[in-house]
Amino acid sequence: MAKRRKFTTEQKVAILRRHLMDKVPVSQLCEEYKLQPSVLYQWQKAVFDNLGAALDVQGDEAATRQREKREMTAKIEHLESRLTKKDAVIAEISAEYVELKKELGEP
Repeated sequence: MAKRRKFTTEQKVAILRRHLMDKVPVSQLCEEYKLQPSVLYQWQKAVFDNLGAALDVQGDEAATRQREKREMTAKIEHLESRLTKKDAVIAEISAEYVELKKELGEP
């Protein structure tokens, strides 16, 4: 009895890529890798069955980047607002300090 071979995910992807993108015939791939055509077609079916999930991931990543960008913009605006308020407080305190020094006659 022949020992069953296991192909890694990377090997399966490489074989399917050759068929789908490089247009290598199924018969040639099956002969080269000693595969039954049904095995190759099962892999291909699995790819297409899960293709939606792969495409959704890209959409989710884009949505996540957009959300993170909005959050960062809001955070920047908040920090700029706080910085403006601190600048105003520092200017007011500095003016009071200068006025107090004048009143006390200090240089």
